[in-house]
Amino acid sequence: MTTPNETYAAIVGATARIDWKDLEPHFARGELLEVDASLDLVEVAQALIDDNSAVVKGWMQQNLLTSLADARAADWHQRDPDTLWAVVIRPWVLVQERAAGSAK
Repeated sequence: MTTPNETYAAIVGATARIDWKDLEPHFARGELLEVDASLDLVEVAQALIDDNSAVVKGWMQQNLLTSLADARAADWHQRDPDTLWAVVIRPWVLVQERAAGSAK
């Protein structure tokens, strides 16, 4: 059995910068969840793994965790930002656009 710290470290290790073109197939399948820049991407992933429905529901009600909107996908397709970070928490791919130079 892994401890929460081990799980957190594993998530950190699985989180990486990603190009929009690599996310597009996941968007087409409805698998992308956008994580607001005010949240820690790894903490969101941890909450999903832990099935912490109260926290996840709260983020969703505040629109801090949402299905990726068509308008956002079109924006990312056009801009092709190099500030997208993602982690896979099956069946979802969590994606977050970070500020340039952000190490969050």
